[in-house]
Amino acid sequence: MRENALGQVPPRVAGVLTVDLAAIAENYRILKAAMQQRAVGAVVKADGYGLGAERVAPALVKAGARSLFVAQLDEALKLRPVLDRCHPALSLYVLNGLMPGAEADYADNNILPVLNSLGQIDAWAAFARSRDKVLPAAVHLDSGMCRLGLPPDEVEALRADPGRLDGIVPTCVLSHLACADEPQHPKNAEQLAALKAALTALPRAPVSFCNSSGLFLGPDYHFDLGRPGVALYGVNPTPAAPNPMRQVVRLQAKILQIRAIDAPQTVGYGATHRATGPARIATVAAGYADGYLRSISSRGHAWVAGHRVPVVGRVSMDLLALDVTGVAPEKVQPGDWADLLNGEQDVDALAREAGTIGYEILTSLGARYHRLYVD
Repeated sequence: MRENALGQVPPRVAGVLTVDLAAIAENYRILKAAMQQRAVGAVVKADGYGLGAERVAPALVKAGARSLFVAQLDEALKLRPVLDRCHPALSLYVLNGLMPGAEADYADNNILPVLNSLGQIDAWAAFARSRDKVLPAAVHLDSGMCRLGLPPDEVEALRADPGRLDGIVPTCVLSHLACADEPQHPKNAEQLAALKAALTALPRAPVSFCNSSGLFLGPDYHFDLGRPGVALYGVNPTPAAPNPMRQVVRLQAKILQIRAIDAPQTVGYGATHRATGPARIATVAAGYADGYLRSISSRGHAWVAGHRVPVVGRVSMDLLALDVTGVAPEKVQPGDWADLLNGEQDVDALAREAGTIGYEILTSLGARYHRLYVD
């Protein structure tokens, strides 16, 4: 990603998260090419995977997205005015479905529920009748995830009584892949067959099956509408191959203090790191309250003055420690910046050091960072 402009950052700021909106737009175009130029929406749930939905969503709309997906109704209510300023005809879906008693919130704000059960279908149809209208919605078919969506018995009940959809215009039929990041996993083909069988129970509507990794499974899985999420934000959708996506985020935290230590001194809570000889330790203004996970303790790395340096001791709530012994003293001083995510260490690399996945790294990024959006 391009360099950020730290000159814009007030001196009081201790941490900076730079989000490259142009890289997000380019990632959208890469995914659309993988989808062979079929329609591609964008998942912007969890505040745009932690990067700020109110800034990320307009960039995706500008790149061509016309269907956007969030998880919760409150997310949609917050985002709807932003989208209305971007484009006059955008579909905004709530993946978690229809919340009982909140039907008017969807209808009055042009928000589409993803109907995940026969009960939700019946409730939306009844609400449509109460308003003497035909209302749009998506229908979610469970093809084997066993999470949300109509299970096989409910699909068959709907096949037997299609009148339950009276008053509803299905704008999209969707399902969700469980193992798309493992292309050879037999579950992928099983889900594809299950979805095709279930689709015969519903009226024809655009079908959305592919998540980020699913877009790379080939045209049999593409259908009508891609639904990528995490790949838009730079996480690798093809873990067994090089990452085709552009890096989106850079994370920097200020060095607060540098001190010389020697054996047998220890660093941090629990005295888990013990010096074996002379060393210089930089204390940095980031911790697990900022999404720099505690599991990175004594196993992660950062970059200081172009040098890869280890995290030593436990990551605490507000601070972490780096061993900068190998960096010339004149090249690192209090007030300088340590790179926690950069071109040398992307989200996936940090996730591996933390023993987790890129999703958790992104969505854990805390609210204390000063955010720079570059485009």
